[in-house]
Amino acid sequence: MKKKSVLFVCLGNICRSPAAEAIFIDLIHKKCLANNFIVDSAGTGSWHIGKKADSRMRIAAKKRNLHILSRARQINIKDFENFDYILTMDNSNYFYVKDFQKSRNVSGSALIKKIQDFRSDFNEEEVPDPYFGGDQGFDNVLDILEDSVSGFLNSIY
Repeated sequence: MKKKSVLFVCLGNICRSPAAEAIFIDLIHKKCLANNFIVDSAGTGSWHIGKKADSRMRIAAKKRNLHILSRARQINIKDFENFDYILTMDNSNYFYVKDFQKSRNVSGSALIKKIQDFRSDFNEEEVPDPYFGGDQGFDNVLDILEDSVSGFLNSIY
């Protein structure tokens, strides 16, 4: 059986997308599906390449027994070939990814969607960026992502 591959994308890859990645990994481990997936995250920008996720996000996640271990990287051409799903956190990320694919004439069959297309309990159409806000913003983002990431998993498995 071919593994399904999922890439979560936000702006800098230090808050929302690594949190979504950690939530998804936690869910697939709990459902004994981890061997069926390849999971990663990336950013549209290059500012934080190689850095750990924002410490505020790591602390908020750890309180939920989620461990964010990834290092920031930027989305690249190979991601469109290597991933079945590319899930963006907001409209800006979505349009960047679509434009990136079109402007570089990238091949690949990745399905590009907004993670909030899979929400059920929250009205937000985008996952807000908590970077410039207070600590409560990170908890809010985790609440939103737990809902939509779970919805995504339920939609494909």
